Amino acid sequence: MSNELVINSTQEGERIALLQDKRLIEYHFDRNDTNYSVGDIFLGTVKKVMPGLNAAFVDIGYEKDAFLHYGDLGEQYPSFTKWARTVQSGRTAAASLDQFTFEPPLEKVGKADSVFKKGQQIVVQVIKEPISTKGPRVSTDISMAGRYLVLMPFSNTISVSKKIVSKAERDRLKRLIASIKPENFGVIIRTVAEGRDVAELDKDMQDMVGKWEQLYTTLRTAKPNDKVLGELGRTSSMLRDMLNESFDSILVDAPAMYEEMRDYLQKIAPDKLGLLKLHNTKVKIFEQTGIEKQLKTLFGKTVTVPGGGYLVIEHTEALHVIDVNSGSKSNQENDQEATALMINLLAAKEVARQLRLRDMGGIIVVDFIDMRAAESRKKVEDAVRDVMKADKAKFTVLPLTKFGLLQITRQRVRPAETIITGEVCPTCGGTGRISASIQVTDDIDNSIDDLLVAQNQSGLTLSVHPFLYAYYTKGLVSRQMKWYLKYYKWVKLVKDSSLGLTDYRIEDERGEEIQLRSMAAAMSKVQDREIEFTD
Repeated sequence: MSNELVINSTQEGERIALLQDKRLIEYHFDRNDTNYSVGDIFLGTVKKVMPGLNAAFVDIGYEKDAFLHYGDLGEQYPSFTKWARTVQSGRTAAASLDQFTFEPPLEKVGKADSVFKKGQQIVVQVIKEPISTKGPRVSTDISMAGRYLVLMPFSNTISVSKKIVSKAERDRLKRLIASIKPENFGVIIRTVAEGRDVAELDKDMQDMVGKWEQLYTTLRTAKPNDKVLGELGRTSSMLRDMLNESFDSILVDAPAMYEEMRDYLQKIAPDKLGLLKLHNTKVKIFEQTGIEKQLKTLFGKTVTVPGGGYLVIEHTEALHVIDVNSGSKSNQENDQEATALMINLLAAKEVARQLRLRDMGGIIVVDFIDMRAAESRKKVEDAVRDVMKADKAKFTVLPLTKFGLLQITRQRVRPAETIITGEVCPTCGGTGRISASIQVTDDIDNSIDDLLVAQNQSGLTLSVHPFLYAYYTKGLVSRQMKWYLKYYKWVKLVKDSSLGLTDYRIEDERGEEIQLRSMAAAMSKVQDREIEFTD
C-alpha cells in the first residue's frame, strides 16, 4: 500500500491531499487567514463565568470567546497557574521544573466559579477549532506533540499507546523514556515510536523541551490575547503524524513550500528527503495527479460506491445522515439478503472513507439497507469498525439496529471540509432561463450581417452547438453557402459540444473572439440599411 502527500499552494492557503493507492482518503485546506489551530497556546482573559455550564468564556482574540469547561482544566491546573504567574512576574529564572513545588491537584468534581474570576489571565491551549457559530474550545491541560512523543508538563507519568501491543516493547520504551525525560514532565509514547532507538526518541524529546522553553520565553513578555506558542502548520503536522515506511512521495508545487518542507524533513527524518519532489510542469498538480476529478466526484451530495450502490449524504446542525442505496444492483441478484449484505459491506468501506475525507465529526447516522439476519448486521458493523481503525480521530461505533441504523460518534476538532461540486450553467448563467431557442438563428444571422457589412470584417469563424452546425451546413444549398452568395465572404463553421444550444462564439481571422454588439444596435443598423435601400 502506497501513500502520497500532494500539496497545492494557492493565494488562500494550502490544499493538502493524502492518496492511498492513488485514491483520495484525506483532504485539508490550510487557510492563510486561520489564526486558531488545534495545539496553539494563548494568554487569554476570562470574560465571563457560567456556573450553570460549569465553565468560563475566555477571550483569546477571536470574534467569539473560547469555551473552557471545568473538566478541561486538568489535575495540575493549580500548579500550572502558579508557574505561569511566577513566569509573568519574572520570579522564575528558567523553564526547568526541577525545583518547582507542586500544588495539590484540582478536584475532579468542582465548581467553575470557585476557580475562575472575571478578568483573570490564563494560559490556554486550543483543543477544538471554531466550528459554525461556536468559538474555539480550550484547555489548560497543556501538551506538546512530537513525532514519537507527547510531552506533558507538571506530571511524572509515562503512558504508551494502546496500539503497541507487545508487552516487551512497551516495557522497553518505558525504560528508555524514564532515563531521558526531564524531571516533572510526563510523556505519552505514540504508536510510531515502536521499534525506535534511544537516539531518535531523545532527539524528539529535546525538540519538545525546546518548545517548552520557547513558551517560557514568550510568556515572560506576553500581553493578553497573544499567541505564546504556535502549533505546526497543517502540512507539517500531517508529515509529523503520518510519515512512515509506506510513504512513496511528497509532491509540492511552490518553491517556498518545498524549502519549508525540506527543512522540516531534514529536522525530523533526514532519510526521507528523497521522497520530497517539486512539481514544476505546466499542468496543475491536482489535475495531473487526478485529485481535482476525485474532489468533484467525492464531495457531492450523492457518492457512488465502487462495486455497486450509492450514498446520499446530508449535513444538519445536529448530525450527519448517510443513506445507503442499492441503485441498479438490486435488479441483478435473486437473493435479496445476499444483495443487501454485499452492498452494505461495500458501502461500509466508503462510509469510513467519507468520514475521514470530509473530516465529519459529532454524531453520524448511517441508514444501511435492511437485513433480516442478525449475523449479516454483525458483519456490516464489524466491517465499519475494521475500516475505521486507520482513522486518527477518536470514534465510537454503536451496534447496528434491526432497522439498519448505525450510529457513530467521531471526534470533531475542526469544521467539516466542504467543496462546491456544482457549477453555474454556462448557458443560463444560473438564472434557470435561456433565450428562446427559436430566436438563436435570427441572432446569428444578424450578428454575421453586422460584422460583414457594417464592420467590414472577413475571415470569420463561427462556433456553434452540433445541432446548429448541422442546420447551417446541410442541404444542397446550405445556409452557409447562402451567406457566401449574399456577402461574397466565406464564414467558417465549427461545431463545439461544450456550447449550449442557444450559445455561439464568433472569432476574427486572428482567432480572437469578437465581443458582439447588442442585438438592438445590430438590428438598428440592419433597419437603417433597409430604409436606405427602399429610398
